[in-house]
Amino acid sequence: MRDNVLTSLRVTVITLVLLGVLYPLAVTGVARLIFPHRAGGSIVLGASGKPVGSELIAQGFSSPAYFQPRPSAAGEKGWDPMASGGSNLGPTSARLRARVAADAARLRVENPSSSPSIPAELVTASGSGLDPHLSPAGALWQLPRVATARGVTEARIRALVEDAIEGRELGWLGEPRVNVLLLNLALDRQFGRPAAAGKG
Repeated sequence: MRDNVLTSLRVTVITLVLLGVLYPLAVTGVARLIFPHRAGGSIVLGASGKPVGSELIAQGFSSPAYFQPRPSAAGEKGWDPMASGGSNLGPTSARLRARVAADAARLRVENPSSSPSIPAELVTASGSGLDPHLSPAGALWQLPRVATARGVTEARIRALVEDAIEGRELGWLGEPRVNVLLLNLALDRQFGRPAAAGKG
């Protein structure tokens, strides 16, 4: 019995050291060598050189001069990276239907020049609640509001959106998408930061 317990303890300690310490360190080290930006959290720097966010985590933008991401169910106020997750509300949920209807009504008021048909992603949260991307259609739907708020032509804003479209991974995985944070930073670089522009 004593030999069995000692053997079990040795295997446990060896497994813990190999898989709990050495393997993660090796994978992290290789990732930092091959993909340093990604392994470091894909941090995005603003014009001042200071971090303003991550390419991988959505953040809320409420100013009409910025593109807005999908709704977020992550945390009490949304976009909380420490509370990643969906709402777990299903299609039969009255609470979900009420929230979607309220978001749709708000979007129509904020975007009076856009099509009455709102892209579904603008009223539905992602599974993580932190999806940093929109489809090109979701971004272009907001284009009239952003152009009006910035006092520039829609054509100039459209050109920025089209430049920001990321293609499919490896040419066939996923769908074309636009990173909202990177697009909003491109807006500020091209047209300047709007006066009294609030982020969230």
